[in-house]
Amino acid sequence: MLCCNPGPAMESAEVESDILRRVRTLLRELDGHHPACQRDRGMLRWTLHKKIDQNPSNSPILVRILVKELERAERGDYRHYIIPLLHTLMYALIKAPCISDELCSRVYDFCKKLLTLPKPFCTIGLDYAARLKMERTTPGMLYQRMVISEQSLRSDPYPYQEKIFIFADPELLSEAICKALLTDTEAARVSQSPRACMCYVITHTVQAALGEGCDLSALRTRLQGMPSSEVEHWFQEVVMAVECTGSQVAADRGQHVERLQSIYSAILSSSPPGDAPLEGLQGTPLPNPNISFHLWTEDDQLWKELVLFIRPLSQSCEPDRLSQDLDNFEIQDIISDCECCEQTRFSVLSTDSGIERDLPPSAEEPFAPCSADTEQSRLHRKGGIKKKPSPLESVAFLQTGCNGPGAKPAAKVQRRVGIPTEPTAPLLRLHTARIVLLGDDRILGRLAQAYHSLRKRETRRVFLTPRLNLQFYYVPVTGQPGTPAAAVSLNPSATSPEELCEVAAYLGRADPWYESNINTLCHMIPKLATMPSSPSKHLVTDLFITDVIAYYVRMGAQPVCFQVYAVKVFFSSSAQEPAEDVFLTELCAQVQDSISSREVNPTKKKTTLDGPGIDLTVTYRKVVVSDRAKEVSLSLRSTGLSMKAIPANTAEDLACLNVNITEVVRINNLSGRSFSTVANKLKTCNIKIRSTEQRPFTLCLDKDSRRTYRSVVSLEVSPCLEPSYCLQKSRTMKFSLQEAEDVGLVKYMPKSLLLPINTFAGVIQ
Repeated sequence: MLCCNPGPAMESAEVESDILRRVRTLLRELDGHHPACQRDRGMLRWTLHKKIDQNPSNSPILVRILVKELERAERGDYRHYIIPLLHTLMYALIKAPCISDELCSRVYDFCKKLLTLPKPFCTIGLDYAARLKMERTTPGMLYQRMVISEQSLRSDPYPYQEKIFIFADPELLSEAICKALLTDTEAARVSQSPRACMCYVITHTVQAALGEGCDLSALRTRLQGMPSSEVEHWFQEVVMAVECTGSQVAADRGQHVERLQSIYSAILSSSPPGDAPLEGLQGTPLPNPNISFHLWTEDDQLWKELVLFIRPLSQSCEPDRLSQDLDNFEIQDIISDCECCEQTRFSVLSTDSGIERDLPPSAEEPFAPCSADTEQSRLHRKGGIKKKPSPLESVAFLQTGCNGPGAKPAAKVQRRVGIPTEPTAPLLRLHTARIVLLGDDRILGRLAQAYHSLRKRETRRVFLTPRLNLQFYYVPVTGQPGTPAAAVSLNPSATSPEELCEVAAYLGRADPWYESNINTLCHMIPKLATMPSSPSKHLVTDLFITDVIAYYVRMGAQPVCFQVYAVKVFFSSSAQEPAEDVFLTELCAQVQDSISSREVNPTKKKTTLDGPGIDLTVTYRKVVVSDRAKEVSLSLRSTGLSMKAIPANTAEDLACLNVNITEVVRINNLSGRSFSTVANKLKTCNIKIRSTEQRPFTLCLDKDSRRTYRSVVSLEVSPCLEPSYCLQKSRTMKFSLQEAEDVGLVKYMPKSLLLPINTFAGVIQ
């Protein structure tokens, strides 16, 4: 009697049913139907990919299901499903051991359909269509490039490098959270060696091209027995083969497979032939990216880390001195004729005539007879003012870090006029720094300060901009109850997690995939950090936190740009110079009760002094539909005010301040005189506030009392200008008799300073 064995067909159906159930659950979470177990919220995407990692042969099943769900979402007009499904699909496709050309073709065709939709669908569709076109011709290219750049593996055909910098403010997060994050990132960084990553690239690329014809077990065994130099040789051969095929206009997949087949045969040529049958497709791990964790304790720490990323101390002849230069470096501003960023200039007394021919001959330039033309060309004066140089910004320091692909070694400076210098090769942005901020709105305020300082520094002397691609990411994390009191805002209502994470809430409303994957970490990271030590804790934290951050920086490429605002503060003491600062989320002002109004102005009548608050004069530029400027002035009595730059919903403009002034209204009734408060709401981009009584008030920026100004009598708020725009504008005005509209190069430069924070989709309207 014959019995029917269900076998692999039944198992495949069960696997497909389980994966489909997980994908549908993921989509229901996007609709607001959270899982019954709150512990699983935000972990559905992670568990789905981890299940495929355990059995990589199921990758084609997941890709096929995701393609069907994408096509169903397009037909049913469920657009909010498209971007999450597409990110999930691409991440699975990059990690998959081998995907058929038929499946890649279906995904490619779907991405081309997205080009007819508005942003961000067309932007993401175009990006993924270009990647899929390369992957169809050269299988394994996306995985190979990701590993090479993230691990900074030396490769001439693909010389790009990436690094993830995680910044956390130790005064905003508890010590337990900082220790847990430091432990996890250090474990992720040391877990992978360059040799292991090279082997991963070789095995994954060869299997992606050859498919089931690749004996992966024999290939791994052969690579493990090789010396490191030989592994690096075959790694370079594989990279060269992939990049050569990818750079061809009309690349042929068949020729690419032949090249990798020859490399595969050459690697196994010295191995004894085995009789074991092929085991089918096997997965290759995607190593964790290069992550470094930093406690943000210095104002210019971000700039220092970026400089050292481009020019490591190991490249320096004197690392100890360079380290000291980094510690002693002081931030200088740009130029004296730029109002938004003035600079101290240092005069140097010159004892010579100022004519070059009167200078003594230097050792490096021996004296030689010169013709009359040459003599005449040397009759010109030198500049009489020198700027105090900074050790870190010396020409030798900056240029030694620039030697490499896309940069030309520094040539000897030509002192004589009329001798042309050799043209410099254009620089390439070979480095990508991914800055991940952990904390609440207060650390984003520090980031705005650091970014403004960095832009000013780059305007004065360009170094990072042409060489570095800078990307910002934000993971909201709330501090524990032990958070220092110094980090609490003046506004008591801002101490709640919801008030301290307004930026994260806005990004979650704009991008549902960000809300599902990143905003859920706000409370999850503190819980994981305070879990008692156990094997299960390490299993979760070592995988989950690092994997989610890696997924975010790998797939989150759509920026949401926030306007940075500049504030100029005037104090009650005439001896105190006005202060200039920037803020990103909120400005809060409250009346200072320490000084009575009679002490400030004792001649005022008593009737005007009754009631709380102070008299203010408010002048602002009203926001109208026609975009025309309309100046409005008003006088009122107030106890405080707040300016919020983060709108309550995504339909409002990000480049607009919502000003809420608590106005004191006097009420006369039969029982006597009383006072009440009403909220006076304004929308503006430029506003000036002055205390007419000269009574001071206290100012707090970005909900951080460490950034508090006291004894303030006046303030001016406006959108912060891009420092490079200010510089070019000031140069243009030198040749203009009157202030006119932007002309020439200024017209095409960004005017406002925007802080871009990457999410998965940007803003979905």
